[in-house]
Amino acid sequence: MAATQSGATPLSDADARRQLRRAVIASTIGTTIEWYDFFLYSTVTGLVFAKLYFPESDPLVGTLQAFLIYAVGFIARPVGAAIFGHYGDRIGRKATLIVTLLLMGFATFAVAFVPTYASIGIWGAVVLTVLRFIQGVGVGGEWGGSVLMSMEWARTNAHRGFVASWPQFGVPAGLFLANLAVLAMSEFFGGAFLTWGWRVPFFLSIVLVAIGLYIRLNILETPIFAKLLAEHRIEKAPMLEVLRRQPKDILLSAFARMAEQAPFYIFTAFVFTYGVMTLGVTRDLLLTAVLVASVLEFGTIPLFGHVSDLIGRRRMYMIGAAAVGVFGFVYFAMVDTRNPMWIFAAIVLSLVPHAMMYGPQAALIAESFTGRLRYSGASLGYQLASIIAGGPAPLIATALFAYFHSGFAIACYILLCAVLSLFAASQLGDYTNKDISREYDDPRATGDSGHAHPAA
Repeated sequence: MAATQSGATPLSDADARRQLRRAVIASTIGTTIEWYDFFLYSTVTGLVFAKLYFPESDPLVGTLQAFLIYAVGFIARPVGAAIFGHYGDRIGRKATLIVTLLLMGFATFAVAFVPTYASIGIWGAVVLTVLRFIQGVGVGGEWGGSVLMSMEWARTNAHRGFVASWPQFGVPAGLFLANLAVLAMSEFFGGAFLTWGWRVPFFLSIVLVAIGLYIRLNILETPIFAKLLAEHRIEKAPMLEVLRRQPKDILLSAFARMAEQAPFYIFTAFVFTYGVMTLGVTRDLLLTAVLVASVLEFGTIPLFGHVSDLIGRRRMYMIGAAAVGVFGFVYFAMVDTRNPMWIFAAIVLSLVPHAMMYGPQAALIAESFTGRLRYSGASLGYQLASIIAGGPAPLIATALFAYFHSGFAIACYILLCAVLSLFAASQLGDYTNKDISREYDDPRATGDSGHAHPAA
């Protein structure tokens, strides 16, 4: 059946394919820009902020203080999920995505102008904290809309995992651009990088935001939401309704992300502090390694999204969770050699098990929620992991190393995250290749792990 727009005007197959391409491109480029903004902050935190905004603290304490500001962005993400999940299920995916892009862009651009401790004392850190919170709110609302914009335009059930994986592509792409920008500015400005060169990538983010805004203004609303709108099936309070109907799925989605998110921020953010301060390697080596790892994920994320269409979303995800639990020990064994070649290889390989989960993750989580509550439920489940996994991970890793003076303790923490994810993922329903355009009768009905079956 041809897709429809606004629930009335049918689109031809050619127009539907064109809209799918536009939706995938818009979602991917938009998430790339937003994650560039988010990761730029992450990268600079370990390299710059402790020195410029907490100069009177012990280096380790200053690092912990800088990562506390870093963690604020993660605390804000469920807030963004609640706010924009509500509007995404009320007024549509497209409008919500435009607002999240502008919010994120403003906050990142403003970071370029925040005075340091030398100029205004502790108020510099306060302003950074506020901007980081705004960043987190924007990212919290971004993911759900981007995934649904692509997934709900998918023309067949058989390729939904692959299509939904493309917004996930924005993470390595944004990570690549952020690290490339910092590496380029580090090389270009040399000693001036710490003084003011680090501000340039934040300033340039406004150009990317303008590009993303232009692209998002030229896409149509998804046919699934348009149909809900035409049938007057929009919930008045979708966030409250999904909390009432599907609380188990929200919690399972959050805990399923433990093995994906916590190790990711250890491998891509904490590694800068650990590598420079403990291993004594250069920041340029670390930046280059993360760049290469990001490029590798350009291919592995859609690959594993496609594999999930073949073997099942849940199975692919659990394989990835098991892999990252084992790899944590391999990773620290390699980097603790202090050999630049082994360190480089460990960082590059670290994002392979991450991609095994991140590729199928979007569809696995989004498919678990009924259409009229999907933006709210998927966003909240996804972003709650920021509080229990992503945000605390660099802090926990830093504290574990400070106490045990060993990467082995951090590897044990990664294994614990993997075990929690394996259990949570095993309890999630698997809707691979099933029709999700129909509404669920009652999410309390029996089915896969307590999920409802789509209404006939």
